[in-house]
Amino acid sequence: MKIVCIGRNYKEHAKELNNPVPDEPVIFLKPKSAIARPFVPVLYPEFTDNLQYECEIILKICKNGKLIPENAAGQYFQEWSVGIDFTARDLQQKLKNKGLPWECAKSFDGAAVIGTFVPVPKDSMYQTAFSLHQNGTKVQTGNTADLIFSFEQVISYVSRFFTLQIGDIIYTGTPAGVGQVLPYDLLEGYLENKKLLEVEIK
Repeated sequence: MKIVCIGRNYKEHAKELNNPVPDEPVIFLKPKSAIARPFVPVLYPEFTDNLQYECEIILKICKNGKLIPENAAGQYFQEWSVGIDFTARDLQQKLKNKGLPWECAKSFDGAAVIGTFVPVPKDSMYQTAFSLHQNGTKVQTGNTADLIFSFEQVISYVSRFFTLQIGDIIYTGTPAGVGQVLPYDLLEGYLENKKLLEVEIK
């Protein structure tokens, strides 16, 4: 089981971090050990002073595949949820400035929070709002209508490089509005008006 993440898949998020809008999906991976344990607080990492949330739509792969055509990619996911891609932003920037990979800032233990999966409404999946609340206040909102690369495009592209397997998770990108997390924060993720995720920071 692997976690495949897509970066810069919303134009406004790319702009807020002063990154160029990509011509093709930006891919990075998180190990299975990055998954936060259900109902257990995420520990604030000691190696960062700027832990940030990135709320995203996540897909669960339901079928093994390699070199998947875009027009067939819809067969490879049936469930989705919201997730949080935690990022040690100061460490990421330090590594980027040196031209180094930045997995240490994205793939540490607890960096991948996964919500409860629900069926994907295929007829309206590109008209779906999602949001993140921090201590009861809505801090980030997005809509799948604003994706640069569709779910099918992402799956097809990823499968050029990695065989997708049943149970793999794809983080499909975060919209604008990322922000800082502090110890004792409570984060809640919503798909439309349904809460699918809750995690506390310690």
